[in-house]
Amino acid sequence: MKVFSNWQWFHRLGSPRWFYQTTGRWLPWLSVATLLVLIIGLVWGLAYAPADAKQGNSFRIIYIHVPASFLALAGYYIMAIAGAVGLIWRMKLSFMVMKAAAPIGAVLTFIALFTGAVWGKPTWGTYWVWDARITSMLILLFLYAGVMSLQYAYHSVDAASKAGAILALVGTVNIPIIYKSVDWWYTLHQPATIKLTSAPSMHPDMFQPLLVMILGFYLFYALVLILNTRSEILRRERKTGWVRELAQSKSGFDARAGD
Repeated sequence: MKVFSNWQWFHRLGSPRWFYQTTGRWLPWLSVATLLVLIIGLVWGLAYAPADAKQGNSFRIIYIHVPASFLALAGYYIMAIAGAVGLIWRMKLSFMVMKAAAPIGAVLTFIALFTGAVWGKPTWGTYWVWDARITSMLILLFLYAGVMSLQYAYHSVDAASKAGAILALVGTVNIPIIYKSVDWWYTLHQPATIKLTSAPSMHPDMFQPLLVMILGFYLFYALVLILNTRSEILRRERKTGWVRELAQSKSGFDARAGD
């Protein structure tokens, strides 16, 4: 009985209607938490953290670059796992999450590349080098773009979802390459700032606001992913009864508000 209830919960989680109704209650709290954490992290990192002894104030771009890089990698795993769940258990919500995650990951990867280039000019003397870490991050951007393109390459939504999921799963081999590139090859890119096996290389006064910003980016990612998924649910489920009822109740509310 307990095993059955666990599977029942799993399949309920795959219900677009259940997801839409449940996340609607989360959004106000998640929005406030995201805004507060990001403001605290930005003010702390940009205004109060001490300047770096070698890089001066130019190091402060780390408070955008590192969280964006973290989420670009973690977001790819989220996208790939959602695609795998869709392929294995044929949950349409999983494919919606995969599609919703792709543009967010692409934007975060672009931010990571752009801020890295801005950071690289005063640090390395150039905006771009064909460095192992930077090149593999560029490949990550192309993978995100590929998954996005496949969503519109087929007339069948099901075929597009399956093709995107397969590409997302194949592309996961690039994630450990990105992470370990600074250890496997000679690279201008500095080693990872945060490692599970050792203490951080930064001073605590610089490291603590970085942790806050990483938390803020994770909250922001969750918020935008939920919003994108909810939008995709409404688009794909627009012919179902519950979405029509939702649209009618909303139009009725707007009409009453206009009186």
